[in-house]
Amino acid sequence: MATSENELTKRLEELQKQLAKKQMFEGSVSTIRSLLQQHYSSASPSLQQLFYSVICRVATILKTRYTSPGFWNAGLTLFQVAERLVSNTSERKHLQSCMTQAREQLGEVQNLSEDLRPSQNRRGYLFEGHLTVDPEPPQPDWLVQENLLTATATLLRGESSGGEAGTGNTLEGAANLIEELVSRLDDIVPEILDNDAAVPRVPPASKEVVAKLPVTSVTEAVLAKLGEDAVCSICQETLVVNDKMQELPCEHMFHPPCLKPWLVKKFNALI
Repeated sequence: MATSENELTKRLEELQKQLAKKQMFEGSVSTIRSLLQQHYSSASPSLQQLFYSVICRVATILKTRYTSPGFWNAGLTLFQVAERLVSNTSERKHLQSCMTQAREQLGEVQNLSEDLRPSQNRRGYLFEGHLTVDPEPPQPDWLVQENLLTATATLLRGESSGGEAGTGNTLEGAANLIEELVSRLDDIVPEILDNDAAVPRVPPASKEVVAKLPVTSVTEAVLAKLGEDAVCSICQETLVVNDKMQELPCEHMFHPPCLKPWLVKKFNALI
């Protein structure tokens, strides 16, 4: 038993020295906590006092050197374990005080991080002339797209009229805006397609209607009437004599092979 306590004493003394090294602090505190849980209850009064002394050293270092949340979290866990194990009233009160200070420190860090958030994320916004309590909701994708396009156009206009001064920064800013615009296309295009699909459309022409459309041959008289630049309204090829064409009620001329798939597959109707 004496040999075991001697080894524990040496180990605790080594750990106490390691607390002075910032990169070893959290690991040392974790080891101290583990030894405390395993050996404190069965330790001699002198070893229990050494445990308490090392824990007090942890508290002192936290107050004077290391103030990051990770260190305080490690210390708080150690204080909580020790407070449950010690029987001395004054020691327990001191550990409770250390726990309170650790919680206060961690609370201050959390509050500080909240205070550092952009103010626009917390403040209300004007809606119909009244200042709301809740933060402003995120802009819809279409509005974000419009704002990005407007900003990009403004930058490019400034670059074209501003000469060489600031050209690098302007082009870089425009490039960044365009990159962000492109990155958002994956989000907004499906939404546009979904909304577009919900709009009622005129059904495509039936096969019977397409089959009944009259087919005529282009003559010189027809070309003279239509003009030399007359074209098929779909493939845009110039009409020549003897071309077979179909004319819709809208008076546009089409090659039958061009017109049929356009009427059947697309969402167009005879008008």
